[in-house]
Amino acid sequence: MNSYLRKLVLALAGFGGLFLPERSGVAQELNRRPNILFIIADDQDASTLDAYGDKICDTPNLDKLSKEGITFTAAHHMGSWSGAVCTPSRTMIMTGRNVWRTKGLPTRTKPDEYMHEPAKHFANLTTEDPAFYSMPALLKRAGYETFRTCKWGNSYDGANRLFEQRFDKTCRSAEDEAGSKWHADHVIDYLQHRIENPGDKPFLIYLGFSHPHDARHGKPELLKKYGAIDPGPPETVNVRTPKLPVNWLPEHPFFHGHPKLRDEYRVQGVMEKRDEATVRNEKGKEFACIENIDIQVGRVLKKLKETGELENTYIFFTSDHGIAVGKHGLMGKQNLYEHSWQVPFLAKGPGIKKGSKARGNIYLMDVLPTMCDLAGIRKPRTADGYSFRPVLEGKKDQIRDVLYGVYCGGTKPGMRCVKQGNWKLIKYDMMDGQVRETQLFNLKKNPDELLREHRNPEVIALTGNKPNKKQVNLADDPKYAKKLKEMESLLLREMTGVNDPYRFWDQPRNK
Repeated sequence: MNSYLRKLVLALAGFGGLFLPERSGVAQELNRRPNILFIIADDQDASTLDAYGDKICDTPNLDKLSKEGITFTAAHHMGSWSGAVCTPSRTMIMTGRNVWRTKGLPTRTKPDEYMHEPAKHFANLTTEDPAFYSMPALLKRAGYETFRTCKWGNSYDGANRLFEQRFDKTCRSAEDEAGSKWHADHVIDYLQHRIENPGDKPFLIYLGFSHPHDARHGKPELLKKYGAIDPGPPETVNVRTPKLPVNWLPEHPFFHGHPKLRDEYRVQGVMEKRDEATVRNEKGKEFACIENIDIQVGRVLKKLKETGELENTYIFFTSDHGIAVGKHGLMGKQNLYEHSWQVPFLAKGPGIKKGSKARGNIYLMDVLPTMCDLAGIRKPRTADGYSFRPVLEGKKDQIRDVLYGVYCGGTKPGMRCVKQGNWKLIKYDMMDGQVRETQLFNLKKNPDELLREHRNPEVIALTGNKPNKKQVNLADDPKYAKKLKEMESLLLREMTGVNDPYRFWDQPRNK
């Protein structure tokens, strides 16, 4: 078969669902495609990993993944139109669509409607169905086995139901049968089956953990290690708990704009408290849950090595978004500070230089186009994201110059941000105009987005961090008026580019 025809057949196999005899030359070429193991945590702030500066939370397996692969220092989830930030985030992963184009895609159906009928749903797909261009559909048509275990709900169910094997359950217990081990066990069973029944098909494994999202029921021995009690809050500070983050505040300087927001008022063991003992205890619980995830990742990677397929596998680790847990006086992820908007992103696999780092400037919606690129599948016409394969291979440091973020799950228009280089703008327009704020940060000089309130002597006494004069919101500083205007224009351009349906009080309505 000549080169042109081979490329044509491979493209058709990836796009149109063409299946080839296993012994044909093209089939063998298809079968040399890399495996993909995609691991996603729920509500994990990047700063909890050593690769992003943490020195307290023990994550040796994820640290090793970073050392053996690449760490992205600027990966983000784009944002949300819902208080359940994970829903658009996970839908962006499944479809490659931007945040606004995920609205309206179904999040869940009843378990008995599909859990045991993936073949039926796949057979009934048409090109008019958005799920036709989703992760499991694209890779299955390209000859991949598709496997999924994750939390229940809050994603694009049209895609989730298409995985050939699916084990979804929300597991946030300290007990193994209802905790992170449950998810890992199913992956290990799948890999063991491949050992016992070797075949030619590559695999896509989607491994989603339900932690460290609250309720953070850590294993007793790990809670003890981090000085935490479950559920809390404690009456006094345990010195073994993690210290307060440097950008902790007892309350946010202005209302977050989302009345009755669950994450800010009803987190078990916290509720509305933001005092030192409560926040440090919750950080201890968070770290206990993250270390358990790391243990389970280690078990999965050990089994993967036993299969003999490790060297031909791309491994990705990320989270659906970050989380505050006391930073800026907030507890949830419904904000656009870096701790909540940024996600950790590690990758290892063929062609990736060990111990490398790159800015990346990726969104989670770029995951699907990248998987397609690595697997030799044409990027679906419905995807807005870009392949970051050039970054993985060290050919580029980033795939875009500007990043846009949105939170629109509370009062409208909500929050927007834009980041270019070291500069970041956040705008707030909420509560029918009662909250209108603008923040401008130089992230190189003020990476923790410290505010005037962080200079309060009582705050400094608890965090042990004394901000310098430049570590503040610069929006009202006349010296930065030109930069502010530039970033405002940039934000409007990005909002227009993604068809953001809202405009802020000081933005023109006709753009």
